[in-house]
Amino acid sequence: MVSSATIIPSEVHFLTNLGMPMQSLDQQIKDLKKNFLSQLDKADSQDALEEIRITYLGRKGKIADLMDQLKNLPLEEKKEFGPQLNELKKFCEITFEEKKEHLNHHRLRQEQRKKEFFDVTASLPNMPQGSLHPLTQLQQEINDIFISMGFEIAQGPEVENERNNFEALNIAKDHPARDMWDTLWLDNTKNLLLRTHTSSVQIHQMEEKKAPLAIVAPGRCYRHEATDATHDFMFSQVEGLFVDHNVSLSNLLATMREFMRKLFAQKQLNMRVRPSYFPFVEPGIEIDIECPFCNHGCSVCKYTEWIEMCGAGLVHPNVLDFCGINHQEYSGFAFGFGLTRLAMLKYSIPDIRLLHANNVEFLKQF
Repeated sequence: MVSSATIIPSEVHFLTNLGMPMQSLDQQIKDLKKNFLSQLDKADSQDALEEIRITYLGRKGKIADLMDQLKNLPLEEKKEFGPQLNELKKFCEITFEEKKEHLNHHRLRQEQRKKEFFDVTASLPNMPQGSLHPLTQLQQEINDIFISMGFEIAQGPEVENERNNFEALNIAKDHPARDMWDTLWLDNTKNLLLRTHTSSVQIHQMEEKKAPLAIVAPGRCYRHEATDATHDFMFSQVEGLFVDHNVSLSNLLATMREFMRKLFAQKQLNMRVRPSYFPFVEPGIEIDIECPFCNHGCSVCKYTEWIEMCGAGLVHPNVLDFCGINHQEYSGFAFGFGLTRLAMLKYSIPDIRLLHANNVEFLKQF
């Protein structure tokens, strides 16, 4: 039963076919705008866009329907809602065109990409494959071994001063040991040179970090030498330093044995030690390993069954004191070996110059 109560126009604007009050025009405008933007945002094709145009902006669309309802309103409400409907229509038309332009631009861009696209991962027949340089591969392997043993990888400048390259390492200006290094000087007035060994990195580390410390310093070194099958003016070197309380020669030998065993993948690896001289260690030794490539002598070990691997020793007290580390409280060991020599041994490379010749046939073996 329909109520006989008086319907006040200011309270209810529209009647449905069933005679029930409809939502206010103000709320209908807000809901229409919200739904329009929501559907427009989801539209991802021209067909979906056209459907939205017909639904909202067509002759029989929702905005046209609201316009038709406007004529049933009192004059005051026409003045209030008329401008709102015009503004809504204008807003929807502009937003629709922006979306249409965006989709067109996206479509053209996709078509252009299809024309330009090529699969960079696709393999071609007889396409040469790149790889890391053998020295880089070996250096990474060495770094991993020492990191697993608790060492940190340290870097230092290749252009050094005389203090860090010589004096701090117990090599005074008039020391005869300077003849052991054929130095490439850059500026005698400023005592600048290309470092002759990576031992200078040890000085930087000891002065900055003090003790205890365990570091390995890989890098390039330079000496004024003629290039031949076993020598070069530039070569790569790896030096190590361990400083702590009560460090002994046995700690050094155990470290070297473990490193060589892992590097050459040998479960058992015999070593021999010979006395030697280096200004920055005391005592100084040279370490040989039993040839990992033979049991009775071969061309690699020159049929001696032994291969010289590195120079080493306990850090000289003068070096510790120079870096501000009390040699009465701390001791340490240091070692150094040529990366190129290790590469020649590990990969059976007969000539050091092959490592810098950029020969593709040679490099692709690795």
